[in-house]
Amino acid sequence: MEIAGFEINDRVDITDKVCPLTFVKAKVAIEELEDGEILAIHLNGGEPAQNVPRSLKEEGHKVLKMIDHEDGTFELIVQKVEA
Repeated sequence: MEIAGFEINDRVDITDKVCPLTFVKAKVAIEELEDGEILAIHLNGGEPAQNVPRSLKEEGHKVLKMIDHEDGTFELIVQKVEA
């Protein structure tokens, strides 16, 4: 699957979750990938859109792109980086 020019290895939808579960679900999803693989995370605006990218960066992963769907949701494209 390709999104915004990135070859996506997996996708997770966390629009039905609230903080801090949004980060927990994203973290579990990215941990299942191999180093260098790319995860697309469908999430809501507001707290999730602010906190999830920041938290994944703090974990050492590479945030590649944040796409605003203009319906209150975003697609966060993240590359897994092994610590």
